[in-house]
Amino acid sequence: MVNPSPASFWTQANALLRKNLTYQRKHIWTNVRLILVPLFLCLLLLAIQKVLDSLLKSISDMSDCGSNAGLLGVNCAIPNPPLLPPMLQIPQDELRSVKADFFSYRDLPDKSCRVTGSCPVTILVTGDKLSLGKALSANIFTATSFVVNSSNLLPTLANNVLGSTVSAGKDNYEDPGFGYDIPIYSIQSSCSANSTWPLSIGQFHADVKCVQGLCLWRNNSIEVNDEIYKGSWRGNPAGMTNEVAAAYDLMSTDRKNFNVTIWYNSTYTDDLRVKLLRVPRSINLISNAYLKFLKGLGTNILFEFVKEVPKQETKNNQDIASMLGPLFFTWVVLLLFPVILTSLVYEKQERLRIIMKMHGLGDGPYWMISYAYFLTISMLYLITLVSFGSAIGLRFFRLNGYSIQFVFYFIYLNLQISIAFLFSSIFEKVKTVTVVAYILVYGTGLLGSFLFQKLIESESFPEEYIVGLELYPGFSLYRGLYEFSQFASRGTGMKWQDISDSGMSEIFYIMSVEWFLVLIVAFYIDQVFSSGKSPFFFLVNPFKKPSSLPRRPTVQRLDSKKVFIDMEKHDVTQEREKVQKLRNEGSTGHAILCDDLKKVYPGRDGNPPKMAVRGLYLSVPLGECFGMLGPNGAGKTSFISMMTGLLRPSSGTALVQGLDICKDMNKVYTSMGVCPQHDLLWETLTGREHLLFYGRLKNIKGSSLTHAVDESLKSVSLFDGGVGDKPAGNYSGGMKRRLSVAISLIGNPKVVYMDEPSTGLDPASRKNLWDVIKRAKQNTAIILTTHSMEEAEFLCDRLGIFVDGGLQCIGNSKELKSRYGGSYVFTMTTSSEHEEEVERLVKSVSPNAKKIYHLAGTQKFELPKQEVRIAEVFRSVEKAKSNFTVFAWGLADTTLEDVFIKVARTAQAFIPLS
Repeated sequence: MVNPSPASFWTQANALLRKNLTYQRKHIWTNVRLILVPLFLCLLLLAIQKVLDSLLKSISDMSDCGSNAGLLGVNCAIPNPPLLPPMLQIPQDELRSVKADFFSYRDLPDKSCRVTGSCPVTILVTGDKLSLGKALSANIFTATSFVVNSSNLLPTLANNVLGSTVSAGKDNYEDPGFGYDIPIYSIQSSCSANSTWPLSIGQFHADVKCVQGLCLWRNNSIEVNDEIYKGSWRGNPAGMTNEVAAAYDLMSTDRKNFNVTIWYNSTYTDDLRVKLLRVPRSINLISNAYLKFLKGLGTNILFEFVKEVPKQETKNNQDIASMLGPLFFTWVVLLLFPVILTSLVYEKQERLRIIMKMHGLGDGPYWMISYAYFLTISMLYLITLVSFGSAIGLRFFRLNGYSIQFVFYFIYLNLQISIAFLFSSIFEKVKTVTVVAYILVYGTGLLGSFLFQKLIESESFPEEYIVGLELYPGFSLYRGLYEFSQFASRGTGMKWQDISDSGMSEIFYIMSVEWFLVLIVAFYIDQVFSSGKSPFFFLVNPFKKPSSLPRRPTVQRLDSKKVFIDMEKHDVTQEREKVQKLRNEGSTGHAILCDDLKKVYPGRDGNPPKMAVRGLYLSVPLGECFGMLGPNGAGKTSFISMMTGLLRPSSGTALVQGLDICKDMNKVYTSMGVCPQHDLLWETLTGREHLLFYGRLKNIKGSSLTHAVDESLKSVSLFDGGVGDKPAGNYSGGMKRRLSVAISLIGNPKVVYMDEPSTGLDPASRKNLWDVIKRAKQNTAIILTTHSMEEAEFLCDRLGIFVDGGLQCIGNSKELKSRYGGSYVFTMTTSSEHEEEVERLVKSVSPNAKKIYHLAGTQKFELPKQEVRIAEVFRSVEKAKSNFTVFAWGLADTTLEDVFIKVARTAQAFIPLS
């Protein structure tokens, strides 16, 4: 059955789609395991959520409200906040200000106080009036001992200045300064030795230690600021910390005006709320000192306590999916990337795409079906995730608008598939690309969680930098999921009216533009590197008619001295003239015409350029099988690669069915079949499924397709016993070889290239395969490469011996034997002492005989046919047997193998100039 016309775009698309669906069905459990990963994660998040909800419920009774409540997102009710005495933030003993080389002040205590733990708490004072400053400094700290009335605790405690080296909390409901094993300091103008007093406030008990308060005058605010800066651990050039508790600039203060600037110590925290909680005590100290200055020492401002406002119990609805969603769901979505990428690179690595292309699959159907196939799989994957997450109650999915989620995932999945196509055009090995893909998956999630999210939440990080980071698609995905989690944690969810306020609008825009650009770049790289097109292929006018090819000179310039060599090979010269005549006449009767086809590989690592094919002229009509023989490295593979579109010719061209391989290769593929040297098969597809796919590419349909597949399987002995319905991965090497031949012949292509088709076959299978090929060549032009001379003689109508990039001879088997084999081969085996007698015997029969082999008594000679009579050879051998022992002897005509060896040796003796 001959296909009426090449397969259309939609026929090719249908063939590829059916193949992909069959392949997917074979890997159904792999897909199930892939889908189970996000579903298992959702169940894990649900389990954690249930445990958290149970804990929240268990502490709803405020009698159970304790230290774990904050961890569980519960703020306990405080109807009557405690009354806590105000405290001054003071430096730790070993950090308090002492004399130092970077200070010019001599009024500070000696650093030996740090050894005894007796360093005072220093407060600096400056202003316009020295006398006023001295007076206020004397009133800041009292000289009275620590005395409190337990029955009237807070009022009497207010007369004491208490301090703590522990930083305040975020509020005053529970001050960390009132903690167990944490001392409280009473700051006095002077302390006696070992001054310590007990203090009890409610259930709190602690010791109060006396510490000296030292007020020092500085001439101006510049000196104060300089001393504070140099004494801090950030600004100290000597690495020594000298901290002051506070500093006051009295500025224009007098008896009628009170104008003060206060420096407060906030070294221990970066939280603004915590910094300010102990400032009121600093204000009270200078205000009380000023009041005493005006009204006398008997006047006091009693700062008894600080108290927060009452508050009700509040619960933060902690949604684990919302908290952990950005990280885990980034991984879930990105897990599709390695799956898609490895699938694309696998087809490239195993050369499955190129073999599909050689059998007629165009780039358009391949891109459309592959892209739509991966997009469908990806969307089903995400729809399953969202549906399952919503069904089990995860607010991350339920609260956010489903239409927004669909648009977001749809855009990103398209971008991800485009990136996978781009990466597949760059990488060649599945193992390499798998490692890279999973590094990107987990690296993106971790960087997003521990770096990018911190930058998003930072108020100081510029917004334009955030946008710049979002140009990386993984961060765009993370930002979108982060916004979903934020809105879900608020209990409202994201709606379309929230898009502009959430940053999602810029995410949609960035991903949409990148999707478009990445897809274009991926297609361009694929066309240039995979399809072998010119980098400027998009500039070619599609309506311009192809120009006729320039004629080539019949002689070649072989060196810079313009030395011309006339190739005195009559058969090769005749073939070249035949090709030139056919080209001039415009004849299309020949299926294959090679016109001065050349391939030169550029020099590398200091080596000169390598000419693999040297101006090849060849014509192969329909119905002929042309055998190409040659040693390894002769250029046969380069020739086949050019004819099948894997390589572009360096110069010259070839016509296949009248179509130029340099310009119309995509059209050439529609009438071509290929049996590559290595079997290119899908391991999980059966032989029948392979043939169905390639048959559809050849535009065979319906019952004709079924019949053609059955006949192909029968012809290569893969039909009986259900062998054709078994996965190709279970086939032996010979069975795979037979399937590759069947694939190359299905649909009766006009041109077939077979590279060593019978390799690995047993004799019976080889003979059966030869019969198949011989029947197929009736309406097909076949070019066959082989190292089997028996196969070449059986199948090939004409043979060409290819050596060092060029044809050395061409003709049928008999012609080559007659032309290059004008001699008999005489072989005789005797003991070593009779070797000279054998040589004399041969010379008597044929004076011009030539010894071509000699080993351990066995000698082989070439005898020119024109001077040898076979009867005389027999008589001479019988006579010799009576004189010495002859173990074996023989006389044979020249074989094709002898011709091959002779031509190859002769050709290699002369290496033409490049």
